[in-house]
Amino acid sequence: MVLSLASGALQAREYRYTDAHLHYVDFFQNSEGMLPLLSQMDEHRIDAVMISGVAVAKKWHENEPRRPRYYAGDDAGAYWFTGTDAILAHALLDLPEQQRERFHPFLTGFNPNDKNSDEHIRRTIEMFPGLWKGIGEVFTRHDDLTALTHGDVPRANSEAMTRVYYLAAEFDMPVMVHSNITSKREREPLYLHEIEEPLRAHPKVRFIWAHAGTSAEIHRRQERLEFLHDTLDRMLATYSNLYIDLSWSMLDTYLLDEAGEADAEWVRLVERYPDRFMIGSDVVGRFDNLGKHLSRFDAFLDALEADVAVKVAQSNFLAVLPKRPVVAEEK
Repeated sequence: MVLSLASGALQAREYRYTDAHLHYVDFFQNSEGMLPLLSQMDEHRIDAVMISGVAVAKKWHENEPRRPRYYAGDDAGAYWFTGTDAILAHALLDLPEQQRERFHPFLTGFNPNDKNSDEHIRRTIEMFPGLWKGIGEVFTRHDDLTALTHGDVPRANSEAMTRVYYLAAEFDMPVMVHSNITSKREREPLYLHEIEEPLRAHPKVRFIWAHAGTSAEIHRRQERLEFLHDTLDRMLATYSNLYIDLSWSMLDTYLLDEAGEADAEWVRLVERYPDRFMIGSDVVGRFDNLGKHLSRFDAFLDALEADVAVKVAQSNFLAVLPKRPVVAEEK
């Protein structure tokens, strides 16, 4: 993993990666397909991928002459789309088994406001036995997507999600949750309790907190959240079932400074909890820049102790996966 360049005095690291956050489809349920994805993985030393669909579909409104390119492209709404899991499942099942083993699919096609969702998840597990490795990314509070999606505001601590967590514990499945820590304007952890309550109530469930509760939209309005580092330090010390996804919106705002150097405070935080952080691309449906997204973490990884860097780049995500195939018991 670490290659010596000159008498051991100068070392360069060449990482192998696990992408802990990747969406096979975009917000219109379209994808470049498995061949471009596998090509990028082979070219850029990406051995394994957490892969999921996208839980909502963006509507192309009747009154819009041009199709939007992203969920925030216009004011048309989005709706919960359960078919996303079937799209992903069939793409994976079409692969040779050796290639399929590189993917760790998470189930995401359900409405987190619906107390029927745990039953829907169970049915999907039954339809594709042994395929799923986790649940998520679950969209709860999520920037403007929350306002655009039809229905009530989803919360990570809702009754519906509580039922999902019990199911996750039953099947030993980790849950990746996108739950914003604050709004675009408030400079305090306004919604922290929404993720902290289930962490406390479900200690057997391994929670992966997407982007540590941050987002590009929050940073666009507020830049760096000064309370985030200390909040994570406290939470990681308190909840042994909490894991942090350091996908792309974390990189430039927290992990690296303006010169592209690793932030010493965040280096110390990750080394204090070496098994609890993982990196991801968070690409949606297009994979041409996948290797570039992951290699940009190298500047931060290089500042970590070598064994910690390997964990963050590769093995921490794999360690949270179920120990056995996820198969529903026959009734």
